[in-house]
Amino acid sequence: MKTSARTGAGAKAKARRFVGASRSDGIIRSVSARSRGRGFTLLEVIIAFAVLALALTLLLGTLSGSAREVRASADAGRAAMHAQSLLDQVGVGEALRPGSRDGEFEDGRYRWNLSIDRYVDPARRARDTIEPGAPQLMLLALHVEWGEGGPRERLDLQSLRLAQPDALGASL
Repeated sequence: MKTSARTGAGAKAKARRFVGASRSDGIIRSVSARSRGRGFTLLEVIIAFAVLALALTLLLGTLSGSAREVRASADAGRAAMHAQSLLDQVGVGEALRPGSRDGEFEDGRYRWNLSIDRYVDPARRARDTIEPGAPQLMLLALHVEWGEGGPRERLDLQSLRLAQPDALGASL
């Protein structure tokens, strides 16, 4: 029995040494594996920066396009405001006469041209007569442009006004 106890004790000690060694080997292995997986390779960092640069380029392109659209919308709104103001003033305090005028708003940023002509109704029959003393409709055509005057930098408005006969008689 003594021998078996001895053998048992010796086996336990050996097993302890073996277990301790395997534990320490396991710790060393796990530490070295962890340290290798902890960082990024140079290739991974370069790819991450490339993806980030592409995303930022797309985002800035979208934002600059949006800023351009907002600017174009603001310019068109200001042009419409100036045009409405000009059309409201035509014929107020002065006689409405056929002819053409032009000018500028905001120190030349917006340019305008106003044409005033007698309105001819396309549905009216040619043999209809117009009374000489009757008020007549006048066609006001206003063209406003800004910037380079491209298709998105133009505004054309038309309006009809009733002109009194004394103002028309003075212009004939």
